[in-house]
Amino acid sequence: MSRDREAAQLRFAERQSLPFPLLSDRDGAVTRAYGVDGWFGVARRVTYLIGPDGVVRKVYSNVSPSGHAAEVVADLESPTPPS
Repeated sequence: MSRDREAAQLRFAERQSLPFPLLSDRDGAVTRAYGVDGWFGVARRVTYLIGPDGVVRKVYSNVSPSGHAAEVVADLESPTPPS
């Protein structure tokens, strides 16, 4: 999710070959709901691992893109998922 415009989100997803849609949160409603609204309307980088039951299982704060995907995948593949 980003506060970027939908067109920018689409271009980013295409460049990265993402197999899922990205949320464009132009009015900031979702960033405020998750408490990640930052300075000057820029959302902080936070990842939420949400289970199939809709419960947040883990929160990754202060995310750095380098290596983060591997960390999330490792948690998803763990025999004892985060709770």
